[in-house]
Amino acid sequence: MKNQIGVKRVEPMRIVLFGPPGSGKGTYASLLKNRLDIPHISTGDLVREEIRKKTPLGIQIEKYSSSGRLIPDEVITEILKNHLARYDVKGFILEGFPRSIGQAKSLEAISKIDLVINLNLASSVIVDRLSARTQCKKCGAIYNDRTLKPKIAGKCDKCGGDLFRRVDDQPDVILERLRVYEETSAPVVDFYRSKGLLKDITPDDPNASPETVVERILALIPN
Repeated sequence: MKNQIGVKRVEPMRIVLFGPPGSGKGTYASLLKNRLDIPHISTGDLVREEIRKKTPLGIQIEKYSSSGRLIPDEVITEILKNHLARYDVKGFILEGFPRSIGQAKSLEAISKIDLVINLNLASSVIVDRLSARTQCKKCGAIYNDRTLKPKIAGKCDKCGGDLFRRVDDQPDVILERLRVYEETSAPVVDFYRSKGLLKDITPDDPNASPETVVERILALIPN
């Protein structure tokens, strides 16, 4: 680890941020990467990059998406495996994967995991939070009208792009997404808990700043 002010000095760790849609995984991971000096890996970003570059895997993914089919676990796993090997990643904060017990077992085969942070929020809190979420059209940065406002209303702090509200952030759609998440996530939580790797975070204040939650996460990471 680099000896920087604000960087917690630990050996490179392989951390999974796990939680339902709207739990703040991407925001927390972006802050943690600077504090821990390890990369934030979003499988969603990796998939979009494969599609943008029109790689063989990207072309394959587009075929699944265009036909309305889910991307198979083995394809997502292969993208992650290639990324870890290409950049010789020693430690990471992984967000967006695994999302099923099959993916969790596939991840075991390609990388050791040291810690899984499970973000617990009530469904009512998530609906309220996602209903207030906006996203940048250009770079995909996430904002929230309650907890993470942009400096200029309607504009991205990072690139100046316009912010928009996603169609799937409507209350009825959110509840369905949460139902599907609960069905697939319970086995993953049990899988990591049985291995002694999982630690739960339940924010006392659902509207707490991201920095406050990150401090709680850091307290769970051994020195």
